[in-house]
Amino acid sequence: MSLEWEQVVVHAEDPAALGQWWADALGWVVVYTSEHEFEIRATPDRLPGLAFIRINEGRKAKSRLHVDFRPDDQEAEVARLVAHGARRVDIGQGEQSWVVLSDPEGNEFCVLGPQQ
Repeated sequence: MSLEWEQVVVHAEDPAALGQWWADALGWVVVYTSEHEFEIRATPDRLPGLAFIRINEGRKAKSRLHVDFRPDDQEAEVARLVAHGARRVDIGQGEQSWVVLSDPEGNEFCVLGPQQ
């Protein structure tokens, strides 16, 4: 048996707006768009991608899945993402080496500190 990781699906109230926000934040390209779906990838032929799928309800609880990113310069990357529209989020993490942010629809993600 063989499995290939195709994408991570993100439910979104506005898939195009949220997908474009992530494409801009990550420097990724749009590979597919329709009324209900918006998919991005690092390059057109590189997997996995992120697929934003329309859901007609707001978020009801803390995200059960989130993405972690490890930048070269955490402070600069957090500042860039906040300037791009991310928000700092307190999910009870306390003082940690990572920073929790959320995208425009409230999905949390972490910007990690230096590799130990």
